Amino acid sequence: MDFSLTEEERQTRDWARNFVQREIMPMEPEVLRRERAHQPGITADELAELKNKARRFGFWGIQTPEEYGGMGLSAVLASLIEAELGHSFVPFRFGGSADNILFHANQEQQREYLLPTIEGERISCFAITEPGAGSDLTAIRTTARKDGSDWVINGEKTFITGGNEADFTMVFAITDPGKGVNGGVTCFLADRDAGWKSEYIDTMGQWGPAALVFDEVRVPERNILGELGQGFALAMQWIGRGRYLLPARAVGACERLMELAMQHARNRVTFGQPIADRQAIQWMIADSAVELEALRWLVLSAAWQVDQGMDSRQAQSMAKLFGGIKANEIVDRMLQIHGGMGYTRELPIERWYRELRLLRIYEGTDEIQRRTIARNLLKGHVSVRGFLG
Repeated sequence: MDFSLTEEERQTRDWARNFVQREIMPMEPEVLRRERAHQPGITADELAELKNKARRFGFWGIQTPEEYGGMGLSAVLASLIEAELGHSFVPFRFGGSADNILFHANQEQQREYLLPTIEGERISCFAITEPGAGSDLTAIRTTARKDGSDWVINGEKTFITGGNEADFTMVFAITDPGKGVNGGVTCFLADRDAGWKSEYIDTMGQWGPAALVFDEVRVPERNILGELGQGFALAMQWIGRGRYLLPARAVGACERLMELAMQHARNRVTFGQPIADRQAIQWMIADSAVELEALRWLVLSAAWQVDQGMDSRQAQSMAKLFGGIKANEIVDRMLQIHGGMGYTRELPIERWYRELRLLRIYEGTDEIQRRTIARNLLKGHVSVRGFLG
């Protein structure tokens, strides 16, 4: 097996690494200061400037197909770039992307929604989770009834990423209760101007999701994404679009956290010795290094399977589950190595501590991943011998 990168892949990865170190990390002190003053850590103008700066060097639409102006990079390379972004807690992603299900849009919808989203002129959000339907997507209650040439949507969505900033949403609603989720749920493209409202949800981290309220919101029939009644299949495609990218970002965060902790351990002296010489500290470093390496290869294996066109759902669930658990254990150890200073807000470790906790909940909880993994094994869909058989 050849695990090496091509020269082009290495150069692309290194460019992203240098961009993070040169343009993003210097912003960290100011981002922390703003967040602690209950202000947005990074402004929309600052985000746009960073994205445009990267675009001037051709870094735009990492996984967006080339025919839409993107780079069309592989899943493996995308995971490596995501890990580089994870080295900083500044909430930044390269521009030029759009939700994968937007590529199902017809030509008119592509002109109105897909292409402006890729260009950064419009902002979307994916709205399926409801107060009574989190991981159980079959329990959604939002409805859409036909009224002439329009559909009228009523219901509430919750924990919607980007819902406060979006100017349109891909909202899922029941259009035929008698058919259940497979045939009775439809995805609509709903502009904010149509009347839906968003409310900010305060969380323990910097993730600021939204609750969306639809009260007699009218959408024209031409705004159905995909086909009438086939929304659930689109939702499953969106959810499985790139689950490996979440633990990929955690790989970068854990690398940075370990680097900070090892530097501290070398410099912190107690009883005449650096704490790096203490076996207790060394074991925390060793355990974290082993777990980080295992996580890295779980992520890369899942990404490689995506590139090969294989069914990667099991691999992605394993990477997501292991990544959430181990990232939380690693950040806890790195905080412990810093002692009392790690618990203060003078250092960014406590911020990572809060942020990484989310990885065990959103886009599929630990419990859902375990259910998926076990079910696939028990039903014989996959083997304990892995994809090598």
